[in-house]
Amino acid sequence: MKEVLLPELAESVVEGEILKWLVAEGESVTAEQPLCEVMTDKVTVELPSPFAGTVARLLVKEGDLVAVHAPILQLDETGGAASAGAAPAAGAQPSPEQAIQDTAENPATSDVQLPQTEQAQGAASGSASKDDDSSSLFQAFETGGAVRVQGLGQPGAATPSQAAREAGNLGATAAASRSGPGRVLAVPAARQLAREMGLDLQEVKGSGPNGRIRIADVAGHLKAQATPAPAAAGGGQGGLPVPPVQYRTPKGYEHLEDRVPLRGMRRAISNQMLASHLYTVRALTVDEVNLTQLVRFRSRVKDEAAAAGVKISYLPFIFKAVAAALKKYPSLNTSLDEATQEIVQKRYYNMGMAVATEAGLTVPVLRDVDKKSVYELAREVVDLSSRAQEGQLKPDELAGSTFAITNIGSIGALFSFPIINVPDAAILGIHSIQKRPIVNERDEVEVAHMMYLSLSFDHRLVDGAEAARFCKEVIRLLENPDRLMLEAM
Repeated sequence: MKEVLLPELAESVVEGEILKWLVAEGESVTAEQPLCEVMTDKVTVELPSPFAGTVARLLVKEGDLVAVHAPILQLDETGGAASAGAAPAAGAQPSPEQAIQDTAENPATSDVQLPQTEQAQGAASGSASKDDDSSSLFQAFETGGAVRVQGLGQPGAATPSQAAREAGNLGATAAASRSGPGRVLAVPAARQLAREMGLDLQEVKGSGPNGRIRIADVAGHLKAQATPAPAAAGGGQGGLPVPPVQYRTPKGYEHLEDRVPLRGMRRAISNQMLASHLYTVRALTVDEVNLTQLVRFRSRVKDEAAAAGVKISYLPFIFKAVAAALKKYPSLNTSLDEATQEIVQKRYYNMGMAVATEAGLTVPVLRDVDKKSVYELAREVVDLSSRAQEGQLKPDELAGSTFAITNIGSIGALFSFPIINVPDAAILGIHSIQKRPIVNERDEVEVAHMMYLSLSFDHRLVDGAEAARFCKEVIRLLENPDRLMLEAM
């Protein structure tokens, strides 16, 4: 009997959601046959079976969030159906799950050798504020009778003591995190929500890896209380308590409502948006740009680009202008490491591109924008957008952005207040291009192609003056395509 563990789907990802089981208990499977669909950070991947056998037991249900390196399924290599409650034979080595649980309950045994299991290289990040990062797909295969789970391009393996600390039985480690000295283990957004609601985190049971308390745990605890929580300092108006949000169906309308579980991409979007709301100090600056010269320039090169097999839109030009402006105003290309309270200043320029799909909003990343030509960026925009619509993006294509752009104008919006894609410091909203009368430098009224820009930024990292100057630099480059081509290479 062997246990299949949830692999480290990508760097810094500490949990995944089991979207759908593709096998059933008692079913025979072959090596590399897909076992289930797993979602993390809005990417869905199929987990292949590391070896052939019979599914003895599914250890988790569809919709469950599972910690990396935690067991999800038992496979019987002999082909016989295994008894779920069978006791281990005398003298047999403990299962990886049991070894991890023993380690969690007795720290003195943290150097125990996990039997027949070698964990993926690289520990899951202890800072849950970076849970939205991901970098590689996974690979599962059999080596000498052991289930080996290894990140692609990441040779080596974590030590058994690391694996025990990171995977663990959630209940045991949650209790351990409260029994010892120090702060309760919780993601920053959950800690912030608890402060705002006047909630003691000691009362909350964490469901994340190592017993970490997530936003959903705090919200669930507040809902279970079913009573208003005391207001935090500076909270409700006039010192009134701030109640948790509770939905109640209007009487007589019960039969006119349908309920759908908050799962999959919608849950990932919900968590990301809540983290952005709770853990950024969001401010907005708005400006407008005259794109008349850029419209003419694109019209001149559109046929030439098509002949080269490139469908060219305005986005590649905007990406180039933004990358050049970020070099001039670097505070907008930073992140705040909540765990260490350090400002991370980045010398690379990866643009997140918000794409609306039928399943929900996703943000693929164009890397090293400053080093690529407009044609190269145009090809990437089309490729990433089309694969996002088809749900074919890889985890590393959704990670590592330093700044984000949302093209809400593509569906006709005139103006918006974009939500920051944490942990980025800012996001630029671009809107519909409209012909409007303007007064030119000669005091003449003329028709111009105008577009609003709305820049949301984290005021902890970016001052308002620098945000405004950044927008002016983007405008200068977009209004002068010749300067853009010369300066943004």
